[in-house]
Order: sequence, then C-alpha cells, then structure tokens
Amino acid sequence: MHGTDTFASASGARLPARTEAAALSPVTAEAEPWPNVHAPDAACVATQEVQKLAPAGGRRALGAFLANPTAVAGLLILTIVIAAALLAPVLFPDDPLDMAGRPLQWPGQNPRFPLGTDALGRDVLAGLVHGARVSLLVGAAATLVGLLAGILVGATAGYFGGWVDDVLVKIIEIFQTVPGFILLIVLVAIAQPSVPAIALAIGAVSWPQVARLVRAQFRALKEKEFVAAARALGYGHGRIIFREILPNALPPVIVLASVTVATAILMESALSFMGLGDPNVVSWGSMIGTGRDMLRTAWYLSAVPGLAIVFTVLALNLIGDGLTDALNPRLSGEA
Repeated sequence: MHGTDTFASASGARLPARTEAAALSPVTAEAEPWPNVHAPDAACVATQEVQKLAPAGGRRALGAFLANPTAVAGLLILTIVIAAALLAPVLFPDDPLDMAGRPLQWPGQNPRFPLGTDALGRDVLAGLVHGARVSLLVGAAATLVGLLAGILVGATAGYFGGWVDDVLVKIIEIFQTVPGFILLIVLVAIAQPSVPAIALAIGAVSWPQVARLVRAQFRALKEKEFVAAARALGYGHGRIIFREILPNALPPVIVLASVTVATAILMESALSFMGLGDPNVVSWGSMIGTGRDMLRTAWYLSAVPGLAIVFTVLALNLIGDGLTDALNPRLSGEA
C-alpha cells in the first residue's frame, strides 16, 4: 500500500525508504557529505570566517599597541619627524645648501636661525628638516626593496622545500658571508652615490635577514590544517602562498620591517658621513660629516643631526617592540 515509501523488514516492521537505501549501501551513505567539499559555498564560507576573524585580531593588536606607553611615545616621535619632513618645502622653501646668513652663529644667537648656521652660513634647522626627507625616504625605500626580495625568496624556499630550498638557502648564505657594510660601500661606489642607488644598495644588503625569517615562517605554516584545506579546495600554489600562508606570516615580518628602517637610516648616515652620500642633497649623515672638523669649536653642528638620528632610530625601535607585544598573543597575555 505504501509502495516506495516503506518496505517490510524480516521482523515485519516498516522502515522509511531512505533507511532502506542506507542499509543497502552504507558506503554511499557515509560518502554522501564529501562531494560538497568542492562546492563554491565551502570556499565562500571559509572566506567569510576569515573576514570575520581578521577585524577582531586587528582591533586586539591595535588596542594592545596603544596600551603600550613606550610604543605610543615612539609613534609620537616618529610622527613629528615625518610631519617635519613633509612640511620641509613649506617651512624652508629655499635650497638648504644655499648660504643664508653669517657663518658659525650658535643656536639661539639669531632668531632667524634657531639652531644656528654652519661654517658656510647655511641654516642648520633647514638642513635638519630637509635631511629628514632624505633619511626617511632612503629608509623606507630600502626596507621596501629588502622586504620584496626577502619575502619572494623566503616564501619560495619555505613553501616548496627540497632542492629549491637548498639552492636558495645557499644564495642567502653567500650574501651573509660578506660583511654587509663593506658590500654596501662597494655597491654604492660602483653605482655612483645617489639617493636611488643608496636605497637599492641598502635593500640588497638587508634582504637575507627577511628571507630567513619568512622561510622559517613558511616551513612552520605550510603543514597547518588551513593549508591542507586550501589544497583540498583546489587552490594553486600562488594563491596558497600569497593569500593563505603569507598573511599569517606577516606579524614578525612587520616587526622586522620597523627595525630595518632604523638600520637603513643608520647605514645611509654612515655612508654620507664617509662622503659616499648624494652630494646634491642634505642628509643627517652629511651634516655630521661636515661638522666633524669643528667638534671643539662648534660641536652643535654634529650634535644636532646626531640627536635627530638617535631619536628617530629610538622611535622606530620602540615601535618595533610595541608591535612585537601587540602582534604576539602569547606576549599580550591572550593566548
């Protein structure tokens, strides 16, 4: 009477038709949910979950960073330096290399020159502000070059492993066996001193450290469950590397980037101090190099740009420490 809806079991009981199908084909019943793994909805749900979690993690990290007083102090110092660099053409529209007044006026001696003048009558404050532009530009550009090269090499080595990893690690080791500053001097001397050449040379010296860090992160993350799920969904290597693993490997790279900017500023200052900087621009290192011959009679010529370097590098290191605490849940006490 019930036809396709029920069937009679050995005991005479009536069972639903779907139960009959399950009893006759248990393998098919167990495998029934699995075809949906490759459905577009599965990828959509996974993406939505990541989007839900990312803002929460970003808010937690931002709150932890702003709760760190030393990190906030470093951010304020760096903000002042960046603002001065951006406003340099407005505050001092003239060429900072031009003679502006009587030579060797001490700070506070003339209201027109709050930080005094150098041996050629150039305004020290104008040079300091314009020098911030060069130092920050070189630091940011060199860090960007180092990050791009280091991430590409480290991600490729850590993800693929095998002979690819062996070859790339040997290349990294070759660069690290040469003293970094000596290699930097050689590269700048070959390319002729200029701001772009100095930035590229510092980036070429800085990338091996980034590559090692990224490689270590990829070797640890490529065995995680979310990477296996991405492979099961049929994602290619490029998407897995740049959209799945790399975002999870970025926190320590961001911390290293802040330190790399500080290191790049110090390297540029050292090059300019040695006379290997761009002669057409003013930088903090060139100001220190110009005033070193008058340390006993006009020590402020080297002290003022030297203090600018100290505070900028200190600010970047404080920001790096704050980012370390904010981006690491274990250190922030939330893991």
